[in-house]
Amino acid sequence: MEFGPGRATKMTQGEGLDQEHSRPTWSRQIEFTLAGIGCAVGLGNVWRFPYLCYRSGGGAFLVPYLLMLVVLGIPLLYMELTVGQYTRRGPVHALASVCPLLKGVGMASVAISFIMCTYYNIVITWALYYLFSSFQAPLPWENCNNTWNTANCTNHATNSSYSSTASQEFFKFKMLDQTSGVEEAGSLRWQLFLILILAWILIYFCIFKGVKSTGKVVYFTALFPYVILIALLINNVQLPGALDGITFFIVPEWDKLLSVEVWVNAAAQIFNSIGIGFGSLLAMSSYNSFNNNVLKDTLSISIINSITSILAGFVIFSAFGYMSHLQGIPIDKLAVDGPGLVFVVYPQAFANMPVSQLWAVMFFFMLLCLGLDSEFAMVEVMVTSLMDQFHKEMINIFKRKELIVLAICGVALLLGIPCVMQVGIFVFQLMDHYTAIVSIMFLAFFEIIAICWCYGVNRLSANLKEMTGREANIFFKVILIFSIIQFKPARYEDYVFPPWAQGVGWVIALASIIWIPLGALHTLWVLPGSLMEKLKLSITPYALNEKSKIAYFERGGINGQPAISVINLPEKGPVAAYF
Repeated sequence: MEFGPGRATKMTQGEGLDQEHSRPTWSRQIEFTLAGIGCAVGLGNVWRFPYLCYRSGGGAFLVPYLLMLVVLGIPLLYMELTVGQYTRRGPVHALASVCPLLKGVGMASVAISFIMCTYYNIVITWALYYLFSSFQAPLPWENCNNTWNTANCTNHATNSSYSSTASQEFFKFKMLDQTSGVEEAGSLRWQLFLILILAWILIYFCIFKGVKSTGKVVYFTALFPYVILIALLINNVQLPGALDGITFFIVPEWDKLLSVEVWVNAAAQIFNSIGIGFGSLLAMSSYNSFNNNVLKDTLSISIINSITSILAGFVIFSAFGYMSHLQGIPIDKLAVDGPGLVFVVYPQAFANMPVSQLWAVMFFFMLLCLGLDSEFAMVEVMVTSLMDQFHKEMINIFKRKELIVLAICGVALLLGIPCVMQVGIFVFQLMDHYTAIVSIMFLAFFEIIAICWCYGVNRLSANLKEMTGREANIFFKVILIFSIIQFKPARYEDYVFPPWAQGVGWVIALASIIWIPLGALHTLWVLPGSLMEKLKLSITPYALNEKSKIAYFERGGINGQPAISVINLPEKGPVAAYF
């Protein structure tokens, strides 16, 4: 045995925590990098980032955004990938190893990823619906001469609150056929339900063989969107008014930097876009080879994610400039909000472009690719965690891992049915608000406490040295503890959810948050000794490792305090080394 700081025994690839069942690794390391990029780069880069830029005065948003990338995004991602690769476990076991008291954070991240994958696939469903609808001439949202259009429909947007565009009405009345509010459920939208089934079939066949199949799919899903974005940008910059839109995007309104909201939005976008706290990247990094250079992956994923957002910004704002030119209204007066950016505003721009069907097909196929690899990662969190915890039991029941993946996809499909009813857009917005905004902030806060305070940045740095031969740069030892975003009730456009729906939203949020206190209580219950002894062990890394012989407590230690005697930690070394 070779002893070193922070870890007593040298663990080779596949050893230690991996001895119960052989853990697969990526066929080539580039596959993990591409999967990580695919996980981080998603629909948020194409709709949320441009929307926040638009709302925050264009270029003024880029300053805090890039600053938050450096002080928030890169260090936190480095932390997650290091923990995942070193422990070679999904979020539940990884967090249980580094800080047993907060093992519930890992359980919560699995819960939040599973909840998100049930409604995130709805966006993929919408993208498929638009993709299929794009093989028509003229495009169905191009004019108001359709059965679903109302008397208020106009072919071009106006500032009037009484009129709506053909694109808006296609989204609301044709695809969604939405009700007036969450109080009215309506009926099942069978077309959307069948497309949702198709979306889950696509997800299943991309991941059913684990990282071996996912690794091959990401070569296409992670790279193809860039081909489309560049093609769209080349087309858009030639449109009249495009330069005005790009100018709005890159020239800051400096007075906007005085607004706290702009800085908070920048931090939230970096955080949500990279996916810190969701457990997806941590789970995928657990399939890395033990000596992989984590820093290289961290910089690749975080920087390419931000470059993609900025590239998408040029594409979207050049289209904004074109729409502003067509409608004769200033860019900052365009109606842009949430999903409408992708499914209302941009399709409206397509309708006036040459060869509109081609651009529509390319754009919605790009959305499909962006959505798919983010969805892969969220489903993989659940698969990885179940296989880590119940490998033998799951194999005994299902016989094959492929059937376990099928069961998970089937359950997620059933839970997504409310989102393809007429009330679906309101259910989607409620779930997204209380999961992606409320829950994730609690998870991030406790994850940082578990890894940076309980486990310790120095110990994490020692783990890095063991894996890569180099310690962390001093910059990466500094992790920003950021403020929780000021809570605002959920809303969709002008519709504010009633109190009972807000209550349902908090139940959705608690479905993940509740695992943090439950995990802490369970840890204190199973550890031996008095309450103080339990608390000491609960913040000791690897104290819950079943193979580690964390032996008995001897009463009457120094000054009457109980002393902890530890024998034989074959995988992680003596606990005393960590105090």
